Amino acid sequence: MEEILKQFPDLSENQILQFQKLQGLYEDWNAKINVISRKDIDELYTRHVLHSLGIAKIIEFRPGSKIMDVGTGGGFPGIPLAILFPEVDFYLIDVIAKKIKVVNEVAAGLGLKNVKAEQKRAELVKQEFDFIVSRAVTNMPDFVSWVDDKVSKKQNHELANGILYLKGGDLTEELKDFPKATQYNLSDFFTDEFFETKKVVHLPLKYKK
Repeated sequence: MEEILKQFPDLSENQILQFQKLQGLYEDWNAKINVISRKDIDELYTRHVLHSLGIAKIIEFRPGSKIMDVGTGGGFPGIPLAILFPEVDFYLIDVIAKKIKVVNEVAAGLGLKNVKAEQKRAELVKQEFDFIVSRAVTNMPDFVSWVDDKVSKKQNHELANGILYLKGGDLTEELKDFPKATQYNLSDFFTDEFFETKKVVHLPLKYKK
């Protein structure tokens, strides 16, 4: 929690309170519906919350933006980003119903009005978004095939609309067919050794009718 306050010093009192509540909410719900490993629950703020907020080191979502989190699991990166950007709409999806139940309960416990979560496959989503975020749910070629027709035509940010993907390790092979992809090393922002190989990948996607 101290690292979050250090990295994001302009948080409101309500945002600080919401971030502080995350540990208790996830411990409570994880005991009922296991969505996060025991080891990771103990490291929740580093491995889940701060990791999710790595996206915010690359871009500041503008008010009114629409973001979809695909394969959100227990709500990452969507929930921490929704706390950080209360005027941005977040749509969190996962194919596993119990995970979406946890997301909805956590969002309700935090009083987040800007989060909608549903059990749904990405391919079946009909809306368009400024950005699609995710945390290593599959390889990039498959992920692009799920979401490449869901990007809005209207550009609201300097960073081109598309995918913001949290992933680790050497991505050379995986990204070889995506020359426009840019990798940002999270170790440039966060000192914990967990982030040594972690990256945010930005892949612009053109609007498709």
